[in-house]
Amino acid sequence: MTNDDNDVAGLQRRLAEFAAARDWQPFHTPKNLAAALSVEAAELLEIFQWLTPEQAERVMDDPEAAHRVADEVADVLAYLLQFCQVLGVDPLEALAAKIDRNEVRFPARRRGGVADRSGAGPRKDPRTGP
Repeated sequence: MTNDDNDVAGLQRRLAEFAAARDWQPFHTPKNLAAALSVEAAELLEIFQWLTPEQAERVMDDPEAAHRVADEVADVLAYLLQFCQVLGVDPLEALAAKIDRNEVRFPARRRGGVADRSGAGPRKDPRTGP
């Protein structure tokens, strides 16, 4: 395996070859891949489901949990890369364009309250009162 095998295009090629060797291509439709991606993301979430925020921050300290997290991340990424390949989406270009749009949509500025994702402006922290 070369370093080129571990870039996005190389990983997509390896995934396509893996699927082709098993005659799985007919099942790798956008709908099926999106569903599989969702399932794998849910399996990643399941690891953290009942953990406190503090426990979640330390999850990688446990070798068994760390292995599970890495496996689920790999599954999510594998399905995402296959999904992108089937639809002709360059995931790195799509991400860069999204970051560019978000930088315009959510300009960096100091806010007096809690982070506001709606774009409607700052909100006061409900814990501190009006």
